[in-house]
Amino acid sequence: MDTLSYKTVSVNKEHANKKWYVVDAEGQVLGRMASEIAQVLRGKRKACYTPHSDCGDNVIVINAEKVVLTGNKMDKKVYVHYTGYPGGQRVRTVKDLLEKKPVFVIQHAVKGMLPKTRLGNAIFRNLYVYEGPNHKHEAQQPQVLTINKK
Repeated sequence: MDTLSYKTVSVNKEHANKKWYVVDAEGQVLGRMASEIAQVLRGKRKACYTPHSDCGDNVIVINAEKVVLTGNKMDKKVYVHYTGYPGGQRVRTVKDLLEKKPVFVIQHAVKGMLPKTRLGNAIFRNLYVYEGPNHKHEAQQPQVLTINKK
């Protein structure tokens, strides 16, 4: 038996065979949806998963403004950001952000579930979030990804 014939193949970005998926966020719970999207972006559902390379798929999220949060999180969950100036701490609730920037809420949830490295930044660029039901990636022929449907 030749030991050189058994080699572990490590998939890189060029040989990853990326697919495109579209997710409808209407009626989906934010955290549950974000964790599933993060797994698809990272490539953990593939047999050729390689932790040190971008081998995940591309994900398009539509209807971002119709995402749901459980419990009292619409009023009690806050996003805190600091401007850098004295007294510059800004606090916004999820309800305010869903009215003004619904794309940010989904992007923030998914980005928090990805690695905090250059690889995580590269993987995050494979996420496309849109407010309405339309998107501009029809040429890629995305497949529908059903998440948390009973």
